[in-house]
Amino acid sequence: MAEYDSHAADYDLWAADMVEDVEWYVSLAHDAAEPIVELAVGSGRVAIPIARETGKRVIGIDRSPAMLAVARERADGLPVELREGDIRDLTLEEPVDLVICPFRSLMHLRTWADKRRLFERVAAVLRPGGRFSWNVFAYSPFVAVEVEGKRETRGDSWQEIRNVPADNRIDLVRSEGVIPLWWMTRAEQEGLCDVAGLGVEALYGGFHREPYDETTLEMVWVARKP
Repeated sequence: MAEYDSHAADYDLWAADMVEDVEWYVSLAHDAAEPIVELAVGSGRVAIPIARETGKRVIGIDRSPAMLAVARERADGLPVELREGDIRDLTLEEPVDLVICPFRSLMHLRTWADKRRLFERVAAVLRPGGRFSWNVFAYSPFVAVEVEGKRETRGDSWQEIRNVPADNRIDLVRSEGVIPLWWMTRAEQEGLCDVAGLGVEALYGGFHREPYDETTLEMVWVARKP
């Protein structure tokens, strides 16, 4: 069983607060040729609105069969192709205009080697001029202290946040198990773009193109293949 299968049933419950990203990724898809590729597609929270609102084919990749089963049921009749696989092994039959990785999913990758491998695979499948867009948390020590150990309950599920500074990690401890996330700095992401041969087109502090500054709690990136 994939490590995130146990979270499939309540995934959307804990993703309910994240709504602004959907419009952002749909807008990028409007400007791109099909197919649109979503990495770590999960339950189809973003892929399905893209297919519905643009009419374009979406390829969604995820390693969790349970997550893909939820997405497959919801995408019935829409041009969404769901594939089980490790996003670090990304391969496609043809180059594409747009690859996206919403909802801070890059933070599931622990090591620089994992992230570099992914960025290089993304660069390999993009057409010249193609774009890669993703978003991650911007780390704040003040927020980390504020939320440490606090429990939140939604429905029959609960979650506590525990920071592990020695591993640059935040654990989402849930009733269904633990989801580990590894923080990514601005410099790290710029470096990943550089080694993969991608140019940074934009870094925003939010999904409405807010400037990125010291108050930012979200990093929204767009990189482009030359």
